[in-house]
Amino acid sequence: MKRILCFGDSNTWGYDPVSQDRYARNARWPGVLRQQLGAGYEVIEEGLNGRTTVWNDPIEGYKNGRDYLIPCLETHRPLDLVIILLGTNDLKKRFSLSAYDIAQGAGVLVGEVQRSAAGYAGMAPPVLLLAPPPVVRLSGFAEMFEGAGEKSQRLGMHYQQVAEQLACAFLDTSTVIVSSDVDGIHFDSDEHRKLGEAVAAKVRSLLE
Repeated sequence: MKRILCFGDSNTWGYDPVSQDRYARNARWPGVLRQQLGAGYEVIEEGLNGRTTVWNDPIEGYKNGRDYLIPCLETHRPLDLVIILLGTNDLKKRFSLSAYDIAQGAGVLVGEVQRSAAGYAGMAPPVLLLAPPPVVRLSGFAEMFEGAGEKSQRLGMHYQQVAEQLACAFLDTSTVIVSSDVDGIHFDSDEHRKLGEAVAAKVRSLLE
């Protein structure tokens, strides 16, 4: 059975912008991915609300993706593929980061996987890096994400450059989905479905 780790933030956890609760197991994109791939695949969901790429959050705490990723790889190994979808929370005003720096943070996570022995026979598993879609009209998160809209438009370009530099697989999710008009940063259920289907097609090209 091929084992896939989905490492992300609230959009991997399955935050519903309407109810502010969690989507059902098969409605969130890793669940759609699981259904699309079918028998022979195990999809491991590791989503955390507020998770950043590599930055310590002085307000929320324990959100640094790098700190959790390293033991996470050891917990779930052996893995056939690691999918990383992070960067939206790095857009928060409190971090004052450029799109370039956010992509570099994602690259640090890719490097951690590539240097690990979390695959089979002590090898590193391949990585699929996903660039988050741009932020759209913000509502309740407007002050927290002040200035995020313009920066988020450049994430796809910088993430692609990082993926090319590190020779890992890449998907710009903005070519598939859009963020919700409800809050500007999370995904509506239809977008989860579209993303899960698109990632499944990418996974098949990498593992089959």
